[in-house]
Amino acid sequence: MRDLKRRRVLQILGATPAVAALAFTETEAEQAATQAQAARRTAAAAGTAYKPKFFTASEYATIVLLADLIIPKDERSGSASEAGAPEFVDHIVNVQKERQVAARGGLAWLDTESRKRFDKTFLRATDAERRSILDDIAYPEKADKRFSHGVRFFSGLRDLVAAGFWSSKIGVKDLGYQGNVPTQWDGAPQAVLDKLGVKYDA
Repeated sequence: MRDLKRRRVLQILGATPAVAALAFTETEAEQAATQAQAARRTAAAAGTAYKPKFFTASEYATIVLLADLIIPKDERSGSASEAGAPEFVDHIVNVQKERQVAARGGLAWLDTESRKRFDKTFLRATDAERRSILDDIAYPEKADKRFSHGVRFFSGLRDLVAAGFWSSKIGVKDLGYQGNVPTQWDGAPQAVLDKLGVKYDA
């Protein structure tokens, strides 16, 4: 998969039809982000790696890898994994049972396709080999119908990774969102006051 700028990822997400049955609300996203960050902090404090709630260790390693291929680290900010997006994905899939078959099946599809092409699992494939598979499923409007299962899986995962990334501190900073910040109003510029003939009383 070719490197994508974050703004391009947003454009792709906006153009990809959402699967209504697998949607989640803003509140659910916020709760998932909070839970994922808490789990991440707990693991870090204990000096251990995050232990996934749904995925196996191998499956989770693939999710981390895919997340960083979707949103890699760049000059603006950290990667999806640094932002906690894989933990977010694991949390959402764990609590939304309707996602589980598709998630596990999609990861199995990736490994099957990688074995077919390169005689190794997706995790063991080279970066170029992985990207060649993702190139075939990352752009739904261009994808061959033979890869429809992979396309559906990757589109859903990309949505989750993006939601996890942009609901994190790293992602919010990446967007440049500042929230409510105090400002100081010093009045209209003097040139405007002079033009209007307005004078402040001393």
